[in-house]
Amino acid sequence: MSAEQRRFGRLDQPRRAVRPLLPRPHYDPEAFGRVSERIARFIGTGRFLVYMTAFIVVWLAWNVLMPDRLRFDPYPFIFLTLMLSLQASYSAPLILLAQNRQADRDRVQYEQDRERRQRALADTEYLTREIAGLRQAIGEVATRDFIRSELQRVLDEDADRRDRAS
Repeated sequence: MSAEQRRFGRLDQPRRAVRPLLPRPHYDPEAFGRVSERIARFIGTGRFLVYMTAFIVVWLAWNVLMPDRLRFDPYPFIFLTLMLSLQASYSAPLILLAQNRQADRDRVQYEQDRERRQRALADTEYLTREIAGLRQAIGEVATRDFIRSELQRVLDEDADRRDRAS
């Protein structure tokens, strides 16, 4: 048995499944994307700005106006800065993810619109050719007005002949 056969086993038989030591967590990128879009949509609202402003005002008021023993983040407000940095560090990627998903949807919509326009153009060209064919066919067929004018001409000629004969 060659080294390659020992390494890969028999190629005419399926390999045995190797189970991982730790179970893999189930990750649904669509569900995560939908959640991130909802968060990004909320972050972009006036309601979020009002909530965030109220939160910061309460935080600052608590840590300035309360007695020293109840303050948990004194004047330089380091913990507040950390909280805001953490919020910004998570909101920026979520917003970018939501924008990427929207760009993908826009790209799909653009492709569908382009295909729809191409089908409409092809249908229009087909109908144009059909109408042109019908016009040519009608041009070769005697129309009612043409038959009337020919009958009138024949009647006029017949009336002239009768007048001359009498």
